[in-house]
Amino acid sequence: MKALIIRFSSIGDIILTTPVIRCLKRQLQAEIHFLTKEAYKSLLSNNPYVDKIITLEKLSLKQLQDENYNLVIDLHKNLRTFKLRPFLTGKYLTFKKENIKKWMMVRFKRSSYRPIASIVERYFQGLESINIEDDGLGLDFFLDPDYEDRTNRTIPSIPYYVLVLGANYYTKRIPLEKCVEIIKQNSFHCILIGGDDTNETGNNINELFPEKVINLVGKLNLHESAAVIKKSRYVVTGDTGMMHIAAAFQKKTFVLWGSTCKGFGMYPYYGFNHKNKSIHLEVTGLSCRPCSKLGYQKCPKKHFKCMFSQDISSIS
Repeated sequence: MKALIIRFSSIGDIILTTPVIRCLKRQLQAEIHFLTKEAYKSLLSNNPYVDKIITLEKLSLKQLQDENYNLVIDLHKNLRTFKLRPFLTGKYLTFKKENIKKWMMVRFKRSSYRPIASIVERYFQGLESINIEDDGLGLDFFLDPDYEDRTNRTIPSIPYYVLVLGANYYTKRIPLEKCVEIIKQNSFHCILIGGDDTNETGNNINELFPEKVINLVGKLNLHESAAVIKKSRYVVTGDTGMMHIAAAFQKKTFVLWGSTCKGFGMYPYYGFNHKNKSIHLEVTGLSCRPCSKLGYQKCPKKHFKCMFSQDISSIS
C-alpha cells in the first residue's frame, strides 16, 4: 500500500494532518508520501511515519504518475489539488472544508453559530470508507535533535512561559498593550518568539521588562522555536501555527482569538486520550466579529476591540 497525502501549507494546517499520517502508517502499514511546499518541508522532515516528502516547487507530474499510488488523501482541497487528480492513480479521498458555515459565521458575525467540528475530526470522517480511525493520541511534532540540543544549551534552566508575538495577519496577533498586561501579572520569566516582522514589538517589551523577558524574536528557526515551546510551562498565543505545535507537545495553551474564532474548527487538538489543555479567550458580543476566516493586516473597524478588550486575568 502506497499512499499520498496532500497539504501544501501552512504550519498549523500541516501539524493538524499528523494524526492522519500516524494512523495510516500504523493501521494500514502504508508507505506514506507527503506533498507540500518547500517552505514547510522541515515540519515533516523528522517524522518517522513519513517515508518521502515531495515539494510542490520540484513537482513532476510524471513522477506522480510513476508512483502508482493506491490511495490519495487530499487534505488541502482547492483548485490546485483538483488539477492534480488526472495525474493520480488509486482511491481519492478528501474531507468537508465547511466553507459555507465559515462564510455564514463571518457574514452574520456569530462566533458560536453552528460551531464546526475540529478539522482533525473532519479528516477522519473523510477516511471512514477505508476504516481508518483516530487513535486519540493528538498531534505530532518531531524535533530535529541537533536544533533541540543547541536550543536546550542556550535557554536558561528556569521556569518560563512562551508568549507568541507572530502571526501571518495583524488581526491574529496579540497587541503590545496586551502583552504588557500579560507579563505584568505573571511571576514566571517570559520568552518571546516570533518572526522578523515582530522585532519592534519584541524590543519594546524587552526594554520594559529587561529582567523578566528573554527576547528571542527573529532569532530562532521553526525547530528552535518548537524546542523552546517544548520546555515551557505554558504558551500564550493568538491563532497561529505555534498553538498547534504547543498542542503537539501537550502544553497548556491560552489562545487569544481576534478576528477569527474557535468556531471555525481550527483550535488546538490534544486527542481524546489526553486532557484538553487549551483555554480560549475571546470577546463576545462584538457586532463585527468574526470578520474573516483568515485575518487582515489591519482592523477593518480601526478599533481592534477583539484583542484590546480581552480579559486576560486567567493567564497564569
